[in-house]
Amino acid sequence: MRKYFGTDGVRGIANTELTCEMAYKLGRAGGFVLTRGREQVSVVVGRDTRISGDMLEAALVSGLMSVGCDVVTVGVVPTPAVAYLTRKYSADCGVVISASHNPVEYNGIKFFNDKGFKLADEIELEIEKYIDNMNLIDALPTGNRVGRKIFKHDAAKEYVEKVVSHIEGDFSNLKVVLDCANGASYKVAPMAFRLLGAEVIEINCNPDGTNINKSCGSTHPESLQKKVIEESADFGMAYDGDADRLIAVDENGEIVDGDKIMMICAASMKEKGILKNDTLVATVMSNIGLFISAKENGIKLETTKVGDRYVLEEMVKGNYSLGGEQSGHLVFLDYNTTGDGTMSSLVLASILVEKAIKLSEATKIMDKYPQVLVNVKVKHELKNIYMDFEEIASEIDRIEKIMDGKGRVLIRPSGTEPLVRVMLEGKELEQIESLANGLAQIIKHKIGC
Repeated sequence: MRKYFGTDGVRGIANTELTCEMAYKLGRAGGFVLTRGREQVSVVVGRDTRISGDMLEAALVSGLMSVGCDVVTVGVVPTPAVAYLTRKYSADCGVVISASHNPVEYNGIKFFNDKGFKLADEIELEIEKYIDNMNLIDALPTGNRVGRKIFKHDAAKEYVEKVVSHIEGDFSNLKVVLDCANGASYKVAPMAFRLLGAEVIEINCNPDGTNINKSCGSTHPESLQKKVIEESADFGMAYDGDADRLIAVDENGEIVDGDKIMMICAASMKEKGILKNDTLVATVMSNIGLFISAKENGIKLETTKVGDRYVLEEMVKGNYSLGGEQSGHLVFLDYNTTGDGTMSSLVLASILVEKAIKLSEATKIMDKYPQVLVNVKVKHELKNIYMDFEEIASEIDRIEKIMDGKGRVLIRPSGTEPLVRVMLEGKELEQIESLANGLAQIIKHKIGC
């Protein structure tokens, strides 16, 4: 089991859990493992807008340069931009400093390999080995072999030009509201839509280092819903802090989640013959409605554990072109190697333009079953062994019998926080709310903090 890496890099509260010392060790150990045996090594480093980014970047970059890595810093850019730029610059690896959708006090560090993919488990385990024993790193370059820092001023623009190059169609008749969560997409998303001709109304595009994800973005789309209606916009798009996920809002102010966006895109790609193997990859958290709609539209569905890394692994393994999560992580593997909120929003918009339909009409492709998700804060050391407690296991069994095949219960420990997520799905909202809250109370009583 990994000691420091979670499902999406190393995360924690900046300066207490994720310290400068840890960032330095990650830079030194990660740089050593990923670039060992190579000459003229280069690493791309980008970050989101949170205040701790400068501090952690300084420590991380020092660690990387101390083992001889030249560091190409690209400033504030989305996570998918780092994945792309790593390939574009022929770098040996890429690193993102971000805690995605989490509050400002958190931050994280995650690595991409030279192909722009997240690291395999065995590589992360090897990095951890060196973190725990830095003396094993036998790289102490001197003189002109010490790494240097290079800043790429046009990196964000290069990323925008790339995502726009994949889009056909004229957006000049579109009026869109973009909620950039005061995060990494605050420049690139509006720039991309404007390049394609759209009228863009920006909200939450004024980062000050402390307001990232604060009551805004893909996890809090309420202000976007209101603004879309106020402006009589065609639709709205909400990104998270590092812009690797997307949640949309239709012209009526209704939320369109990742499942519906995936289904709209999958059906369009199948019509064009570009949905490889006619298959969509989703996670076990996707709504039952997605499974039904996929079958009705002749689309095969592969399911994975929760986490975009597992979606991506299945996509690569099966040579599939589209996958994602209900939360809004969508991976268009023909375009990029990780979830890309800006790319997803442009693809969705282009489908609406091509078909000359409203987003509300497009969403009719899928009926969404009621789904209740309750987060329970638990003791970190107990979150993965909840089934060892008989009272919890018995209640889950009781709920499954009540649902009788007409719904489901899914319990999932968070990969990044001390939480257990309780999800119930079924036809009757009041019933599943009651059952979910009851189970959550039992979990809280047994392993809560």
